[in-house]
Amino acid sequence: MRVRAVGAQALLLEVDDPAAWFAELRRRRDLGELEVVDIVPGAQTVLLDGLADPAAATESLRGWRTTVAAGTPTGPVVAVPVVFDGPDLEDVARLWGIGAAEVAHRLEQTPFHVAFCGFAPGFAYLAGLPEHLTVPRLATPRPKVPAGSVGLADRFAGIYPTASPGGWRLVGHTTTVLFDPARTPPALLSPGTRVRFTPVESTVEGTVALDEKSQR
Repeated sequence: MRVRAVGAQALLLEVDDPAAWFAELRRRRDLGELEVVDIVPGAQTVLLDGLADPAAATESLRGWRTTVAAGTPTGPVVAVPVVFDGPDLEDVARLWGIGAAEVAHRLEQTPFHVAFCGFAPGFAYLAGLPEHLTVPRLATPRPKVPAGSVGLADRFAGIYPTASPGGWRLVGHTTTVLFDPARTPPALLSPGTRVRFTPVESTVEGTVALDEKSQR
């Protein structure tokens, strides 16, 4: 771990497993071992903002270890119904060396989790794809990607919460609302949340179901 000071009340941690450290730091905050306002994971970092005592936190961090195994998310499970009909589905199938139907099946079987959020309100970077299934972004981004589009880029999957430009390879769509300012919290997916893509035929389109058994 490398710790960098950011302003007067924040620290930026460069870590190997941001998701595991995010869970560990939230646990320590809940136990009263860490006085901090916000804990924000990134692709390779975790930001601690609003620290009561950055110097003391820096000293404590030197002796802390994560209690969650690397790559083992423990958050709630959200099922997202998806229609796999994206314009780049055939391209992804070609890159993976399989058929389009098998792409959908593999994505349905992948245990995704939210590694971090960004790009747009409600946009979650979903980790879980094995290294050999990474795909490159489009050479030329689309000027407008419809809201609800499910895409792949590099080692992540993601769902566009609103219409916006984007260069991810689109494999399907969902009517699930990812961000609603009137909802508490507004974002459906937060760091640590586990996500399952489910075929629309097996659920009610546009609804979100919590997998209660997986949370026991």
